Amino acid sequence: MTMSVDEQRLTEELDALAAISEVPAPAVTRVVFSDADLRARAYVKSLCAAAGLLVHEDPVGNTFARWIGSRPELPPAGTGSHIDAIPNGGRFDGTVGVLGGLEAIRALQRGGFHPRRSIDLVIFTSEEPTRFLIGCLGSRLLAGTLDETAGEELRGGLDGSSLNEVRARAGFRGPLASVRLAPGAYASFAELHIEQGPLLERHGNDIGVVTAIAAPASLRIFVEGEGGHAGAVLMPDRHDAFLAAAEIALAVESAARSSGSIDTVATAGVCDIFPGVVNSVPSRARLDLDVRDIDQARRDEVLRRIEQACDEVARRRGVRFRIEPINADPPAACAPEVIDAIVRACEARGLGYERMISRAYHDSLFMSRIAPTAMIFIPCRGGVSHRPDEYASPEAIANGTAVLADTLADLSA
Repeated sequence: MTMSVDEQRLTEELDALAAISEVPAPAVTRVVFSDADLRARAYVKSLCAAAGLLVHEDPVGNTFARWIGSRPELPPAGTGSHIDAIPNGGRFDGTVGVLGGLEAIRALQRGGFHPRRSIDLVIFTSEEPTRFLIGCLGSRLLAGTLDETAGEELRGGLDGSSLNEVRARAGFRGPLASVRLAPGAYASFAELHIEQGPLLERHGNDIGVVTAIAAPASLRIFVEGEGGHAGAVLMPDRHDAFLAAAEIALAVESAARSSGSIDTVATAGVCDIFPGVVNSVPSRARLDLDVRDIDQARRDEVLRRIEQACDEVARRRGVRFRIEPINADPPAACAPEVIDAIVRACEARGLGYERMISRAYHDSLFMSRIAPTAMIFIPCRGGVSHRPDEYASPEAIANGTAVLADTLADLSA
């Protein structure tokens, strides 16, 4: 089989998709179920239909484009990613895995390959947590880690509409319980993605073969102190909620740094202060935290140290605190058989590769609960992502797409 990627066509399609945005270029904003998101979906579906793929959508908008194999009764091989983009984001996050996945299928078609298993391109709904404050919404529902109660419990947007209300307005109806896939619904799953880190570029390698995907534990810490006039409350008498929260934030950093592994990361990404005026001692504060690792026990030890720090700070500063867990997903180890297929593809094409972990999490984290899963990373300039200057070269994208095509050929044969 002779198989080559149409680099120019793929670049043009990525550019066209990036132009479907709520903000001017070079930034890309496509919040799930917005007008831009729906127009982007329509564009990608039109490309899939033109490639002869059978397209259908589930009640939350996960989109499946199938190239039917000679044994359609077998579980298919899958690939895909997402096309929603955070506000003021970049043009390659997620989209490389969708349009690269489509071009991988087209390349196999042009090369005369005939899959035994069907091959599915999956466009996941709302990988980004922008609207409903939870990432990987579509793949969580596919894996069953969210159930139908999410339809009313998840709310987003300025009007606070529920997921059920927002998806209905976007044209997606039906019971959310029907979104869930049974384990084994896919024979395998491979996701192509930009690295979102600097290692491939730094090491001069073409491909990252992902062996494990870190998972976040997210939590919210509420601190309650005592407010008062900034001039009248003497320093020895203060119970400043913000300063207590600041100490806790520093303890978060310390807990991650002392874990013994560079794979542990922790972030205090939000600090909200009440009343938030210059001449009033803060009486309340809220921290939103994100703690990640590929080792769940090590990550959970960091969470325990954070709770200990809260106890110590609360006693010393005379404040109260409350911890509200948001989510704590288990990390995923990638499947050896999918890893091996990716490695074979790299070696056959003479591409430099390295085994690595994904410190960002992706829809593949949840697809790994359904099927043997791994990821293919390509370099991105400076490791920059989630910014308008996010960039992956056409050559890097074509390399990743070619490796994905070979991998899909292997896994669907």
